[in-house]
Amino acid sequence: MMPLILASASPRRKELLENLHLTFQVISSDVDETFNEKLTPSDVVMELALRKARDIRAKHGNSYVIGSDTVVVSNQQILGKPTDSDEAYKMLKMLSGQTHSVYTGVAIVAPEKLVNFYEKTDVEFWELTDEEIESYIRTGEPMDKAGAYGIQGLGSLLVKKIEGDYFSVVGLPLSRTIRELKQLGFELPY
Repeated sequence: MMPLILASASPRRKELLENLHLTFQVISSDVDETFNEKLTPSDVVMELALRKARDIRAKHGNSYVIGSDTVVVSNQQILGKPTDSDEAYKMLKMLSGQTHSVYTGVAIVAPEKLVNFYEKTDVEFWELTDEEIESYIRTGEPMDKAGAYGIQGLGSLLVKKIEGDYFSVVGLPLSRTIRELKQLGFELPY
């Protein structure tokens, strides 16, 4: 059986795949993640996911490689990871009481085949007080997450409702990813 590689440093993506009892290796890609501002959010996440997967596949030829990227979009503005607590505050203030979209792109590169797709999930936040935002930022959780929150952690307390794939918001749409892997010929252990 050909090895499976996750081309991501995200502990959340790693944990999601581990929960499925898959045997895989984590090899983080360090590709340039800048993108053309004219691209749609779906094109951005698919392009970045594909760059990551191709980068690792070029170094580890005989394998299935999963690349993934997630962005938060509010008022047609792409929100990546905050650079500091001030930027995290601005992002969370912008999301407060609003519905935003989370786009996660996935690329799976296999021998002579690839698939590239995205999932979009809409997330509605409660109206947040300044105290709630500042308290959440003090936990440190927002600092390595697109849109400055993690739905799987304390950030779950900010979320009023979601419409779409929860796991996509965490960072990897599991069900579709596994279905696409199977279509590419990957053998699951179950």
